[in-house]
Amino acid sequence: MNKVHSMIGLATKAGKVVSGEFAVEKAIKDGKAFLVIIAEDASDNTKKHFSDMCIYRKIPYQLYGEKDTLGHMIGKDERASLAVTDQGFATSIQKHFG
Repeated sequence: MNKVHSMIGLATKAGKVVSGEFAVEKAIKDGKAFLVIIAEDASDNTKKHFSDMCIYRKIPYQLYGEKDTLGHMIGKDERASLAVTDQGFATSIQKHFG
């Protein structure tokens, strides 16, 4: 899964990742999210909230890692969710999930 980490790191440097509940929700609602990543240790409510939004809008999502792992990948503190806002990055990151 190191490839996932490096791809998310690259996307972050390119300014194509948003994180945090409100920013991710806004990206989904604005149609700017192409992939949503939710921490496996996020609350059940958070996981349901984002997965329901993604299913409704047909946006791919993935449960992956833990909050501290997601935060570390983008150089920030714990994050329960990330949204990739570039189709190319989203597609290449998805290829590296099982």
